[in-house]
Amino acid sequence: MRQASILYFCVGILALLSDTWVQAEDPYRYYTWTVTYGTRTVLDRPQTVILINGRFPGPNIECVTNDNIIVNVINKLNEPFLITWNGIKQRRTSWQDGVLGTNCPIPPGSTWTYKFQTKDQIGTYSYFPSTAMHRAGGGFGGFNIASRSVISIPYPIPVAEFTLLISDWYRAGHQALKQNLDRGKALPVPDALLINGLSKGASFTGEKGKTYRFRISNVGISTSINFRIQGHTLTLVEVEGSHTMQEVYNSLDVHVGQSVTVLVKFNSAVKDYYIVASSRFTKPILTTTALLRYAGSNTPPSLPLPIGPTYHVHWSMKQARTIRLNLTANAARPNPQGSFHYGTIKVVKTLVLANTAEKINGKLRYAVNGISYVDPSTPLKLADWYNIPGVFSLNSMKTTPVNTPAVLGTSVVGTELHDFVEIVFQNNENTIQSWHLSGTSFYVVAYGDNVWNPSMRKRYNLLDAVSRYTVQVYPTAWTAIYVSLDNKGMWNLRSAIWARRYLGQQLYVRVWNDERSLYTETDPPPNTLFCGLAKRP
Repeated sequence: MRQASILYFCVGILALLSDTWVQAEDPYRYYTWTVTYGTRTVLDRPQTVILINGRFPGPNIECVTNDNIIVNVINKLNEPFLITWNGIKQRRTSWQDGVLGTNCPIPPGSTWTYKFQTKDQIGTYSYFPSTAMHRAGGGFGGFNIASRSVISIPYPIPVAEFTLLISDWYRAGHQALKQNLDRGKALPVPDALLINGLSKGASFTGEKGKTYRFRISNVGISTSINFRIQGHTLTLVEVEGSHTMQEVYNSLDVHVGQSVTVLVKFNSAVKDYYIVASSRFTKPILTTTALLRYAGSNTPPSLPLPIGPTYHVHWSMKQARTIRLNLTANAARPNPQGSFHYGTIKVVKTLVLANTAEKINGKLRYAVNGISYVDPSTPLKLADWYNIPGVFSLNSMKTTPVNTPAVLGTSVVGTELHDFVEIVFQNNENTIQSWHLSGTSFYVVAYGDNVWNPSMRKRYNLLDAVSRYTVQVYPTAWTAIYVSLDNKGMWNLRSAIWARRYLGQQLYVRVWNDERSLYTETDPPPNTLFCGLAKRP
């Protein structure tokens, strides 16, 4: 009888634990997106754009830390298509990153389903097409990850929030832009700037005395943008998944591919105010506006527009240095952000990457350390997993700049899981650069002028550098980052300036160990697409 009681007790405990485990599974969010061409009058005449479910921009994804995201993409374009999830780390699932190094594109008239988790992430992100120049035609949207209710945030919860997608825009359309690039021509200055797909007319309404969260992402393809609100200040609270020290700004530079979150208190007179986005480092300077409206306002906004910086490079670099990590705040987990002491970790590899613009076979190409990247017909990830020869060679690119003419190639840098790596982006050109690394975030430890050398390390911020996934590199200058490669996979290190990426300014970082374990990386998903030399087993 005693044994039976113990047995029943154990069965009961197991049942309780089983029920707890089932209930504790992270939520699923399901989306079905139909991608089509459509006609919209974005500027002064109708043009073809890329729509998601008939919308331009596409729908925002609103989720919570650790949610499982299922996106069924129906490609009704007449060409292959992929979406990449800018800044989503894809823990253990580089199969879902949505770039040509990890995925075969979705064929026209076909459907493919992304399945991934927002594991241990909070903050403001975006998504956009990664194939060809589709990003210049639309198909982009916001991707916002709220903190779990059990994790505190380091500021009072705002009464509401707004998502603002700021971008540049070309009348020519993505197909014409691609044709010009294929002919070896550089992109011109954009024709205009947009806020949420509109050149004018966007508005955001709130109540006097209340504080609102603004999630701002630069989803353009070429232009750094300064953002400001007439008569109001911006309190920066988060950058690309990291809570920041809450500095107050009159305006903020948001470079291509970057995202920020600011708090705005409606503490001025009840009327309308201009929201302003203006281009940085372009001639001419482009400007667009939206409206910040107070509930009950009958007073339109008044000129002049608030003044913003234009060509001031050092103004922007100085501002960038003020963006620092909030060491005591929690991020997605309950431990403080400052508990990871990145400044005490030994660097095992240094990469110094110099971008160049060169002619190859008589046409403009962009290169990194003398290699202008060309996508093979077989995704690198599939070639690596299935041991397919002839697709790429590890470490074919030099890890420091070269003085030889650039050549076409497929650059893959080999690293081991948990390597701690220093990367220096050296920009000897007179245009601003923006670099993105998939699969992780990195610490921006320094910005500097001219040419980097090892003595510059004494200037590194080894305490509270902000952790983010996209960083700017100023003209004839350098930016240094530290990154812990703790996510196994094949990760795209690319120019976020899309014409440069399309014409070769990118490479991949292979993060690898010799153990196949679901704890470090999932197997290929059952719906994996195969192409090139990769055949379904």
